[in-house]
Amino acid sequence: MRRKGVVIKFLSNMAIVQDFETGEEFLCKLRGKFKEQKIRPIVGDIVEYSPIVSKEGVIENILNRKNELPRPKIANIDQVVVVTSLRKPEVPLQILDKYLVLVENAKLPAVIVLNKIDLLTKEEINKFKYIYEKIYPVYFVSAKTKEGIEELKEVFKNKISTMAGMSGVGKSSILNAINPGLSLKVNDVSEKLDRGRHTTTVIELMHFDFGGWIADTPGFANLDISHIEHEELKRLFPEFNDFYCLFPDCNHVDEPGCGVKKAVEEGKISKTRYESYLQIYKQLLEG
Repeated sequence: MRRKGVVIKFLSNMAIVQDFETGEEFLCKLRGKFKEQKIRPIVGDIVEYSPIVSKEGVIENILNRKNELPRPKIANIDQVVVVTSLRKPEVPLQILDKYLVLVENAKLPAVIVLNKIDLLTKEEINKFKYIYEKIYPVYFVSAKTKEGIEELKEVFKNKISTMAGMSGVGKSSILNAINPGLSLKVNDVSEKLDRGRHTTTVIELMHFDFGGWIADTPGFANLDISHIEHEELKRLFPEFNDFYCLFPDCNHVDEPGCGVKKAVEEGKISKTRYESYLQIYKQLLEG
């Protein structure tokens, strides 16, 4: 009888599949047809498999992927959780906006988590909220005091997620707070994250006790945006799409009749976000 599960790890020609219903893990081999067609599952794939003996099985079918990240190679990502902070460390908003550009370019949903709110004033939190809450889901948490952690569990629940963010913003602390059982394993992951590069060749999904998975190699660990064309940048600031410009090829920089610039002047688009756009645009233009 075929069952359904998700590939949480791939080793050589074997995949570890976690059953959707029971949470049990099965070491599965591939049917010969996959080798003949030079097809193999990747981490995140939803598969149909047949249990054989003990905790072993055979992958019968790979369901269609809704998306696929090339590096690391992982499928069916539901969201990228971008973590940032305004104190210890103070992450410039332009850095956050670069992460968001990368997520938009990958055509994935973004969720913003502002950590360490125990260090912030209400005014600082409200200012951040004003800039981002109209564009993305924003969660305000403190891994230290556990404020907002229960709400954040719902963000991760039953989804395949990956994380992004600068070193020191508290990615590992958040994961440990929402699921203490991940423990040292998460710390190891976060060290890889914080170095901004991936030294492991094995990609793995880790399962939350309350349901859902977190990818151990996020794919948004550095801020290389050089592959993005400067003309494409305007599409990666979703709030710009609501405003009409006189010319369809307007880049919202110094063109006449620009609806985006007018919206900034009228306070309908955050000046901070627009300044980030101009800085990133200039960076891409200069190569």
